Amino acid sequence: MANGLKRLPTGIQTFSEIIEGGYLYVDKTALIHKLTHNHKYVFLSRPRRFGKSVLCSTLKSYFEGRRDLFRGLAMEQLETEWRRHPVLLISLATMKGGTEKEFNDKIDIQLSRYEEQYGVTKVADTPGARLQNLIERTPVTTGEKAVVIIDEYDAPLLAVIHDSERLVMMRDIVRSLLGCLKDCDPWLRFTFITGISKFSQVSIFSELNNLDKITMTPQYSALCGITQEELETQMMPWVEHLAADNSLSTEETLQQLKQNYDGYHFARDLKDIYNPYSLLQAFMWSEMKDYWFDTGTPSSLLNMLEKFGARITEFDDGCKCEEKEFDAPTEKMTTPMPFFYQSGYLTIKDYNPATGRYILRYPNREVRNGMLFALIPYYVEQNTINTNSVVADVYEAILGDDLNEALQMLKVYLASVPYAENATSEGHFQTMLYVVFSLLGRYVQMEVRTARGRIDMVLQTNTDLYVMELKIDRPAAEALQQIDKKGYLLPFEQSGLRLHKVGISFSTEDRTLSEWLIVNS
Repeated sequence: MANGLKRLPTGIQTFSEIIEGGYLYVDKTALIHKLTHNHKYVFLSRPRRFGKSVLCSTLKSYFEGRRDLFRGLAMEQLETEWRRHPVLLISLATMKGGTEKEFNDKIDIQLSRYEEQYGVTKVADTPGARLQNLIERTPVTTGEKAVVIIDEYDAPLLAVIHDSERLVMMRDIVRSLLGCLKDCDPWLRFTFITGISKFSQVSIFSELNNLDKITMTPQYSALCGITQEELETQMMPWVEHLAADNSLSTEETLQQLKQNYDGYHFARDLKDIYNPYSLLQAFMWSEMKDYWFDTGTPSSLLNMLEKFGARITEFDDGCKCEEKEFDAPTEKMTTPMPFFYQSGYLTIKDYNPATGRYILRYPNREVRNGMLFALIPYYVEQNTINTNSVVADVYEAILGDDLNEALQMLKVYLASVPYAENATSEGHFQTMLYVVFSLLGRYVQMEVRTARGRIDMVLQTNTDLYVMELKIDRPAAEALQQIDKKGYLLPFEQSGLRLHKVGISFSTEDRTLSEWLIVNS
């Protein structure tokens, strides 16, 4: 393309197509060389849309000896042999029907293709037996050991995660496919398994007890996703293009990209990783919107919140936990943390080596916004467009220095919301208010933590700063007293902004704001 821009590989998951088509490819081949020369059985978990399928395809091309595809990449200088192995790349990504028939039909198509390609006679009907036969026979026909790559092994399991009976059935089916790998060790050169979640090794991988789990290994934390260095070098022409289209400086563009799409940490070294899908979408459309959550599964998110009684209002503060609590097998969860972490809704934000404890928070603005919007139908109202419109109107009133009018709008809006039958608990109302007020974070800065306590919300415009405290079925005056007692204004006294204390009371009987007090400082 003109201006030094390579085409963006949006929607393309095949390495050979990316290279031969002249698309942008961020070079991960040095890490791939290290991985393939130091490990034999590997498991990697990453959130959806993080490039796992492209990684699998790159491994396939490498083991097939496609040296021509690696010209100009780190692998060209690192690899000296370029031996051609038979590669069995099997994807379970589309198996979301949760039935044995779907699984067998889709596996049959893939295994039949390899049986024909390598001239191996089908000797059994079960997927596991056919895969084992391929692994044992292809070295005979090719002269090299086989490579097995299983992409998205857990897709059929996640499809039935909330149905315990079907989950047991599907778990046994997936285990029957992968269970042959241990017995095939003499014929295998390399085995790579990817997924989103982590099911227990005993329940899925049977006797494959030599599986190297690199999900939280620092040296492979950047195997999927984009690092800051990669963004500012290999993707820099697109950063500059985005900056020009939005009349921003390069520095401003990098800052906004970081706030929106960076912040993932997959190991205790806290190496920053960007969401590659969102970056490509932002470059493609020259707009830094929220993209990743559009491909998400809010229903699963809500199921987890309800199942474990989790409070989304706690996520801003950060969830303190040990590795075993959030990197636990999915089917053995006692908290929703493994689901939220492994799915990418939360990520590692800090690590204390003295205690071995981690702090999990939202990765970035995009995920936080996406989470809030996904929860509008469940905690506020079905009409999300109406909610967004009201929030925008409230923001305009705040910009016009009329907070009283803004809160009056919210009072009228909340009173008109047709609440669900179960919307009676204080916890539900707290979450509802959290969602509505947090949506303002799209427009103004939010800060809820200080050294002396947790402020419910701080709204900041170019000229004014509002410290807001919410009370449910308690007088607004109590909210103001808490602001004074905790000294919530102190951190902002040197900001140069006009400061305001705001106490708000919500009535569960009237289901809306009952009163508010605004004190100008």
